[in-house]
Amino acid sequence: MARKLAVITGGASGIGEATARRFAADGFAVAIVDVNDANGAAVAKSLPEARYYACDVSDLDAVAATARRVETEMGVAHALVCSAGIIPNTESVMEMDLAAHKRMWDVNYNGTLYTIRQFARSMAEAKRGAIVTLGSINSRAPLPIPAYNMGKAVIERLTQLLAVELGRSGVRVNSVGPTYVMTPPLRAKVQAGQRDLAKIMSVHALDKLPEPSDIANAIAFLCSDQASAITGVLLPVDAGFLSAVSYRTYAGGVPWEL
Repeated sequence: MARKLAVITGGASGIGEATARRFAADGFAVAIVDVNDANGAAVAKSLPEARYYACDVSDLDAVAATARRVETEMGVAHALVCSAGIIPNTESVMEMDLAAHKRMWDVNYNGTLYTIRQFARSMAEAKRGAIVTLGSINSRAPLPIPAYNMGKAVIERLTQLLAVELGRSGVRVNSVGPTYVMTPPLRAKVQAGQRDLAKIMSVHALDKLPEPSDIANAIAFLCSDQASAITGVLLPVDAGFLSAVSYRTYAGGVPWEL
């Protein structure tokens, strides 16, 4: 193919969809991998050169078959973005639903691992490419969403391991770490009373809640030639959450506020 190819899991909605649109705007062909057939097909149809591939990333055999199809039909990926994932509600370790806990690990962690193992071999053989995993600020602090919290910490470490393993083959591996992002799932949780938007906004340094396009822009940067010397990092895109959450909870009080 004349165009570079971006493969995006979870590309049918939210951050994944915004990333697919950003790469398409940058001139990439796009392979959208998801389980949401209606949305995935619609997004692919709306882009100039894109195809939709139905695949549950928690199924290793399905991921392997999808990787073979993508490479046969569209070529070897120049950029691989692992954004497929499940977002939980607040729960405790002692009372959490263990079946849901396992499902989250299967999708969020195993799905990332399976996807990279299947697509990165060809990228390494081609001696080029960039991979971005969907991490989270969750990897930097304990938050009461156990499977998601621990899983994102592991994805950050996986990203670092892969950066070393694939680096001499010309493949860079990085991660983005969003805070809350106004995706359709978060909007639904806010509307259902499962998330308090005022509390979310109160712990950011900026008076801004990132949009999916903000995360997509960071992903595009990490996959670009401008980031050619960057690998193994987690780039927070968090409106200052990591800085503000400890500052605003200091027992001595906040010394200055507009």
